[in-house]
Amino acid sequence: MINVDEEALICDFAETYRIYDYKSLPLRTVGTFACGLRHDSRIGMRISDSKLTTDQTLLALVADNTRAIAWLNSSDGAKGINRPKSLVEALMGEKKTTESVIETFDTGQDFDDEWRRLTGGEK
Repeated sequence: MINVDEEALICDFAETYRIYDYKSLPLRTVGTFACGLRHDSRIGMRISDSKLTTDQTLLALVADNTRAIAWLNSSDGAKGINRPKSLVEALMGEKKTTESVIETFDTGQDFDDEWRRLTGGEK
């Protein structure tokens, strides 16, 4: 944890345990305190490469789904236009890959041919 972000660990120790000089403590004690930090502590978030806490993510998902339901009941939703932007995507800074390409085939042979093409000839 120290190698990942020592300043985050110092802040977490100060906030959680009121420890301002962790170097004065025995190593085993520092390890115990580090393991006892919440999963959403600064260092925990940094190690897991999370931008949002679980609570923040769930609240953003609730907001996204509420907006989606309202949109689906609107005239734009009926036409499939002007879909609301995702709050989760905006907060996380990345695009979700929920939209997948659906491909249909006219015959089973067409499917088999495409499967062979995609898998390198295996069935």
